[in-house]
Amino acid sequence: MPSIDVRHLGDYIREQRATSQISLRQLAKLAGVSNPYLSQIERGLRKPSAEILQQIAKGLRISAEVLYVQAGILEQREAGGLVLDAVLSDEALTERQKQVLVEIYDSFRKENAASAALVLEAAPAVIVAAEGSAAKAPTTKAPTAKAPTAKAPTAKAPTPKPPTPKPAKAKAAKAAAMTPPGA
Repeated sequence: MPSIDVRHLGDYIREQRATSQISLRQLAKLAGVSNPYLSQIERGLRKPSAEILQQIAKGLRISAEVLYVQAGILEQREAGGLVLDAVLSDEALTERQKQVLVEIYDSFRKENAASAALVLEAAPAVIVAAEGSAAKAPTTKAPTAKAPTAKAPTAKAPTPKPPTPKPAKAKAAKAAAMTPPGA
């Protein structure tokens, strides 16, 4: 087993605890370890086992893998390097927020990898089935599309408009003009 950097690990656990706003006693209770033992781990005086690190991670609600990496038990994964580097180097995020983003990103990658594996497993069967159905399929002539026949437009004679009635004033003026002056 690689050497654990207990001082660095203790600082990291203390930082995570402060970020999560959990007291030393609360974390000790959540992790199922004694208060003095957790204090010694945070001060770099004790070297915790992988099981204790897992319990502490559970109490902090972070992945045990992160603590294993901090302890030097595991090496940092390289998958998704650019995304992980961007998240981990963002100073505006807390360590807890960074860890949550990394976990979500990892879960998406795992889900996509599992889906891709299922597709690859099913692909040979689909190809064989497609090839088999293509060989058995009868050749049929594609239907031809018929254009609708257009009817020639019929010429209609325009309907005559009835004469429009003239206003009453115009009739009166015309009548007056036709009557001789003195009559």
